[in-house]
Amino acid sequence: MSTNIVLQILGAGLLTTCLWHISRRRRTTTFDNLPGPPAESWLSGSLDQIANKNSWEYNREISEKYGSIIRIKGLFGDQNIYEETVGFIQINKSLFGEGLLSTLGERHRHQRKMLNPVFSIAHLREMVPIFYDVVHKLQDTLVDMVEWNTRVALELIGQSGLGFTFDSLEENSIPHPYAVAAKQMVSGASEIPAVVKRWLVPTIIQLVPRRLGRLLVDWVPSQTFHLLRDGVDLFYKTSVEIIEAKRKAIQEGDEALAAQVGKGKDVISILMKANMATSAEDKLSDEEVIGQVTTLTFAATDTTSGALSRIIHLLATHKDYQAKAREEIRAAKKANGDQVLDYDALSALPFLDAICRETLRLYPPVSTLMRVARADSVLPLGSPVKGINGEQIHEILVPKDTPIIISIISSNQDPKLWGPDAYEWKPERWLKPLPEAVVDARIAGIYSHLGFKFSQLEMKVVLALLLERLEFSLSDKDIVWHMIGIATPHLDFESKTPRLPVVISRAD
Repeated sequence: MSTNIVLQILGAGLLTTCLWHISRRRRTTTFDNLPGPPAESWLSGSLDQIANKNSWEYNREISEKYGSIIRIKGLFGDQNIYEETVGFIQINKSLFGEGLLSTLGERHRHQRKMLNPVFSIAHLREMVPIFYDVVHKLQDTLVDMVEWNTRVALELIGQSGLGFTFDSLEENSIPHPYAVAAKQMVSGASEIPAVVKRWLVPTIIQLVPRRLGRLLVDWVPSQTFHLLRDGVDLFYKTSVEIIEAKRKAIQEGDEALAAQVGKGKDVISILMKANMATSAEDKLSDEEVIGQVTTLTFAATDTTSGALSRIIHLLATHKDYQAKAREEIRAAKKANGDQVLDYDALSALPFLDAICRETLRLYPPVSTLMRVARADSVLPLGSPVKGINGEQIHEILVPKDTPIIISIISSNQDPKLWGPDAYEWKPERWLKPLPEAVVDARIAGIYSHLGFKFSQLEMKVVLALLLERLEFSLSDKDIVWHMIGIATPHLDFESKTPRLPVVISRAD
């Protein structure tokens, strides 16, 4: 590809974007009166400050200073966080295919409808034995917690979600290339500047045909982009292999399906069987089914791994809480005739549940969510915001296509809702009624999503088995957490490889 063609493409995208922003800035909206921090850069506004490896304090500071509704200047001085919706969806399509993260509207709702039955409570009960089969392999093979949490999270979603095994989890075995690629993609994406992620890449995807875009990625001398490219290729290849093997087993009958990992009860087996039986107009395309495999695997692996790593780090820091959780687990197992704890027994461990909830409240793996208004709407505020002109703002007119960033950490750590100890990790807060302010605010619950219930059940199985036999203590290494797409532990803020060294010993 010639340099002239590349420059013409980028120039056209830049001109279009500038004209679009000029037209937006000429319109006066309620956003103009909202308080917020000054732009740090004329090009990227405050985006690089609000979302980088060490953005924890910046997010807390602007939340405390400006309140729950904040104007953040984005690309080219835009008065809100600019995210081209079509471009955002196209990026996900490029990474994960036609899955849940890449669809909108009716198609997204249809995909969710097809997947909902496999996340029901009845089906989760059947998943617990599969979880135990995987985690039992982990008990004697722990070294670096990030690596092993990633490997066990991938194997958990592999067996229960895909009916596929990625990893033997033996001590001297090496991780599956999928696990390596997933970590590289998360770390690599964090190295890309906001202006590239939020403007340049979406613009290229919209303007350049897919094949030409692939040539452009090959041409760009960037190791990060090449890692992302190779990861996407590996994800797609692996997903196709899983789908083809699954389709063959389904066609051969229930006996062949039951002989596979997951015994035909995994998410994709159920989805594919339901898809084959549905009407032509409701059927998911092959690309959509492949997209579900890639999306489910990637999303479930790093979020579960990140949450488990955070919990283990906290329990190594707070040994008294670790001991109390171990006591609860051992007592429940003894009451269960020394058998492994099933779904109901795991659900009846209040202190372990409180540890999981409090960790996800204070340290959610994903700090922010992106939403876009699909129609003009009025957003009522739970409490008024003082505008720049001194007036009280009780509601905000949100024009169609306005992008909004929802700060999970700001909501979960708001002292007005959770009290003066909101920034402290206190699992015991979940063992008594929550503050009335939290109940009245009607914010989304910690375990509100069925897919998330699946993930927290995985975590409870892992913790129940590990804490029963093992004790975790801090090593002599300092740990910092990078605030990237999915929070990950590192030895410092310059590190690109996630690590969480802990001291593991037999528990008394």
